Amino acid sequence: MISTLLVANRGEIACRIFRTCRELGIATVAVYSDADADALHVREADTAVRLPGAAPADTYLRGGLVVRAALAAGADAVHPGYGFLSENAGFARDVQDAGLLWVGPPPKAIELMASKTRAKELMAEAGVPLLAPVDPDRAAAEDLPLLLKAAAGGGGRGMRIVRELAKLQGELTAATAEATAAFGDGEVFAEPYVERGRHVEVQIMADAHGGVWALGTRDCSLQRRHQKVVEEAPAPGLDDAVRTRLHDAATAAAHAVGYRGAGTVEFLLAADGRPYFLEMNTRLQVEHPVTEAVFGIDLVALQLRVAEGDALPSPTPPEPRGHAVEARLYAEDPARDWQPQTGTLHTLDVPGGPGVRLDTGYTDGDTIGVHYDPMIAKVVAHAATRAEAVRLLARTLERARVHGPVTNRDLLVRSLRHPDFRAARLDTGFYDRHLTALTAAPETAAPESEAPETTGPEAAEAAPPEAPRTPVHRAALAAALADAAARRAGPGPGPVRLGAWRNLPAPPHVKRYRAEPDGTEYEAAYRTTRTGPVPVTGERVVATAPDRVTLETPDGLTHHYDIAVHQGTAYVDTATGSYTLTPLPRFTDPTDRTEPGSLLAPMPGTVVRLADGLAPGARVEAGQPLIWLEAMKMEHRVLAPASGTLAALHATPGRQVEVGTLLAVVTESADTRSAQTGENA
Repeated sequence: MISTLLVANRGEIACRIFRTCRELGIATVAVYSDADADALHVREADTAVRLPGAAPADTYLRGGLVVRAALAAGADAVHPGYGFLSENAGFARDVQDAGLLWVGPPPKAIELMASKTRAKELMAEAGVPLLAPVDPDRAAAEDLPLLLKAAAGGGGRGMRIVRELAKLQGELTAATAEATAAFGDGEVFAEPYVERGRHVEVQIMADAHGGVWALGTRDCSLQRRHQKVVEEAPAPGLDDAVRTRLHDAATAAAHAVGYRGAGTVEFLLAADGRPYFLEMNTRLQVEHPVTEAVFGIDLVALQLRVAEGDALPSPTPPEPRGHAVEARLYAEDPARDWQPQTGTLHTLDVPGGPGVRLDTGYTDGDTIGVHYDPMIAKVVAHAATRAEAVRLLARTLERARVHGPVTNRDLLVRSLRHPDFRAARLDTGFYDRHLTALTAAPETAAPESEAPETTGPEAAEAAPPEAPRTPVHRAALAAALADAAARRAGPGPGPVRLGAWRNLPAPPHVKRYRAEPDGTEYEAAYRTTRTGPVPVTGERVVATAPDRVTLETPDGLTHHYDIAVHQGTAYVDTATGSYTLTPLPRFTDPTDRTEPGSLLAPMPGTVVRLADGLAPGARVEAGQPLIWLEAMKMEHRVLAPASGTLAALHATPGRQVEVGTLLAVVTESADTRSAQTGENA
């Protein structure tokens, strides 16, 4: 029996495992880096052990340190979570050699599945369907498109799609470099890229007594950079024959490697319905909650019991019930190449209720840093039907209050309501086709009637609308009115003294805001009258307070706005959306200048490499990747803004940079400027 469990992980998954441990009466031990000293998983654990340093390579990826932490804390078992060392056979052996119980599959099974190339060979012997590998050195035009993949890892690292034979070697070099940096192993293989394929997987749970459960299917086709964003169970639209084939293949894979514990067998489902083995993840998956919801089980509890030697509760799994959908809430900007975001998470308030589950490693006031994955939370909805689960999840996300760094929340809501998603027309190219529309700024005008004409005594204090009245405009107006209410409420040196009223109307109060993250500017204007503020755009102010404003639109609809201000930024939450608004100064700051051709760090991170031969004086072409930054487990390219000469280079591999750091300067060539001048003439 396990009495004390160390979780060799951080954040959301550590908190989730601790929750089950508390229910089972198991004491918990956390490990933490210096960057995570105040993290939620540290606060929730019974005991915590520091791993000196901040970067994963210095902390969570040092197996020896983790084992020593477990022994020092008196733990008798180790759960790896997902990521980090969860699929490291050497770490699993070290845990066992130290006399600790390993909550995971046998090291040999991990080893057999660690390399995708070796795993595919093993699966072929077990009769599991595969895509035929392609030798990159012998690839021909008829083999295209190809998918390059790192043999030693996942998460989208070292993965490239090649559609032109001329680009194959360059992409192969880039994939090898990324795989080496991410996994310490540069082995890359190629296979046919299946256009509009679906990512479908089977959750398995196996014990040491020969029992294997195939716990249904999940669809994880909505991905960005080959990383999952929305997952659901069961995978919609599969006929019984395909579902049975997937279950049989997953069970065969488990038996082939003598598997024990929780694992996932992933498949690529072609448009014709044929499944092909992708890989086996020898760990708990991020998306395991949707399976738990549908089957009414606790996979972590089953992991712990299987590790203790128990058999599965029955020869067959429970009957599935309903449908579950999970969305990953990331601190990232989808409209800007999925750039990860950092900063203080001022508020995280996701409405609960029947059928809703929140898994997170953050609470209000926590900091989202640069060293780890940008996922803030997983929000799961479970209902009787897929349509109901999708509706519940979209509405829950829409009503959530998330104040702090830019997130993908709006993208998630729009994705769940997209006609293709609602109709279960799913494939891994969903965001390739729809991202631009899904991240477009709000429309410039709302389909509402014009403000009514005003006559009589109030005519001098009212005005026709001066701007289109969209939801964002009204959110800006609410923020301006709340700001005025806060100023009236104090604190201040004494009572506010009002000047004498004049017959001539005073000019309106105008406040400008920039909406984040798209940068669109909005103007809110209102006049102060004897009876209170009167917007120039025709709304009626029902009530104002520093944290809440109620407006009535010209067509008689009443809207409530909740306003919170953090570090000068206004966060406006409504029943149908949330808005982040940064107040703008009345006049542009003349010191706000950037030298033309400057390459600025788009996010905080680490410079991992430079383009070959990059040095001051080098010739560069517009759009050429010059600098690679790594931030929050993702690699980002910084491109040349124009063709010309590299005038200055401040970036060096290994350098830590903050957002806005000057990395390099490109002097645009005269012929490029001339060409642009000619185009604009």
